[in-house]
Amino acid sequence: MPIEPDPCVWAFPPAGSAGPDEVVALGADLAPGTLLAAYRAGLFPMPVPEAPAMVWWSPDPRGVIPLDAFHLSRSLRRTRKRYEITVDRAFGPVVERCADPARPGAWITPEVRAAYTVLHALGWAHSVEAWAADGTLAGGLYGVEIGGLFAAESKFHVGTDASKAAVAGLVERLRERGGPRLLDVQWTTAHLRTLGAVDVPRREYLRRLAAALPLPPALG
Repeated sequence: MPIEPDPCVWAFPPAGSAGPDEVVALGADLAPGTLLAAYRAGLFPMPVPEAPAMVWWSPDPRGVIPLDAFHLSRSLRRTRKRYEITVDRAFGPVVERCADPARPGAWITPEVRAAYTVLHALGWAHSVEAWAADGTLAGGLYGVEIGGLFAAESKFHVGTDASKAAVAGLVERLRERGGPRLLDVQWTTAHLRTLGAVDVPRREYLRRLAAALPLPPALG
């Protein structure tokens, strides 16, 4: 089971206090207790170059992938069979690939990378890997799991549809455990919509979050 860190020393405003820019707060730190308190409150950190401190977000609407609506197309079903899917076998390499500064829209700073590595060591952050037949890491994702919440942070692929295969493997694992689990993807994209991602109002997201948090974790 995950190890509970020292409690957060900061007081976050409510998620519903976010303005039109969807920002709830600036500042605080990335200590494990701070990160967990934020996710439990419906927030997540993402730095932006022009901000003087860490930015804490609460999108409205919020992107989620309903587990019963996950779209496993015929082509993705075939692709999924080509990869071996594992959990927490290569957390460091997955985050390293996701943090590649050459990627468009790169936002994972060394500070962010270090913070989630600590969360992983405590049992709260997890990676899902997709391995090619030759044993190379073809894709993967990482995120934070608190009870029945899995907050997906980033994914990458070097093999065809390998990140999609990793998402499919994650959904399979979450479905197996049952209950009103919540797969949070923050903002929907055209790519995520092909997997069944939808937008839900912030109020609905917070309702689902409250129902998910008491569940036992599926990965940890």
